[in-house]
Amino acid sequence: MTVSTEILRRTPLYALHMELGGKMVPFAGYEMPVQYPAGILKEHLHTRAKAGLFDVSHMGQGFLSGDVHALERVTSADVAGLKAGMQRYGLLLTPQGTIKDDFMFSRLMGEADLYLVVNAGGKEADFAYINETLEGAAQVTPRFDRALLALQGPASEMVLARHATGVADLTFMKVTRTTVAGAPAIVSRTGYTGEDGYEISIEGADAEHVARTLLAEAEVLPIGLGARDSLRLEAGLCLYGHDIDDMINPAEAALLWSVGKRRKEARDFPGAEKTMAGNPARKLVGIRPEGRAPAREGTEIIKDGRVIGKVTSGGFGPSVNAPVAMGYVETMFATLGTKLELMVRGQVMPATVVLMPFVPHTYKREKK
Repeated sequence: MTVSTEILRRTPLYALHMELGGKMVPFAGYEMPVQYPAGILKEHLHTRAKAGLFDVSHMGQGFLSGDVHALERVTSADVAGLKAGMQRYGLLLTPQGTIKDDFMFSRLMGEADLYLVVNAGGKEADFAYINETLEGAAQVTPRFDRALLALQGPASEMVLARHATGVADLTFMKVTRTTVAGAPAIVSRTGYTGEDGYEISIEGADAEHVARTLLAEAEVLPIGLGARDSLRLEAGLCLYGHDIDDMINPAEAALLWSVGKRRKEARDFPGAEKTMAGNPARKLVGIRPEGRAPAREGTEIIKDGRVIGKVTSGGFGPSVNAPVAMGYVETMFATLGTKLELMVRGQVMPATVVLMPFVPHTYKREKK
């Protein structure tokens, strides 16, 4: 028997998770709550109906200083065109143009540095890669001591506005500095559930006070990793290491929307020629299995008796009361409405290629 010797890290909210009855599991090198006593199903539906609070302090936060436009050497996003007070989704690319990670970056009002958030599993490697590639032009200073909370759901604006000024004025992908329950914070109107909501970056020492303040509101429940995953799957959002990785480029992952218009035209990002060539061999698609059995990650996707791909994320979608999945198929079978088959527990299950997201996004967008 192999015994793991990995020493797991803890976020500043570990003691609070234990107090709340969180079931702790290893995740990205941390002890994280997968669920609380309410259970994943109730946590998921509560977030869609009211508001859920997530501890995402394991994510990698940092500030990029120097010639911040140099970040375009490692991403296909339009960094130079990002306006003050705005946040943007980007892909961190390898020299070959495949996806090393995905991340968020913000230009705070009146500040020269960019604020970055990368995924937990590769945060040290991501920031080291950026620093090595941009050496002499710009540098990321990690702030892994900071905490990050996500308040998600239709009641999130009402709840957060009770404890922070200016947050109701933010629309999707806007960001500001403010205070939350008296604690200095960076607040962005974004999240990983498809729901309207916020991400709140604060000093680690302030995390428990801010979390307790928000959890004291009647609309808010603590939410674990289990519901976070089912929520993001219904929202059609990729999970790094599953739906995207360093063997996949933006075109294959249906993420060309994240490539800035200017970058597409200039083709000046890593792997641009291949990414922009069109007609990749495979594409990421949404899949709706028939019946009630979920098709989990690794499930073979079949067409005319031949394996044409695999499911990368799959499970039961509580909001749609049906199984949902996403996965890669040969491009000729990526057309909406294509009938497929899935090999689930040794049984062939009919399925259909469908449009994602499975549940409509409810982001509060700026009126035009």
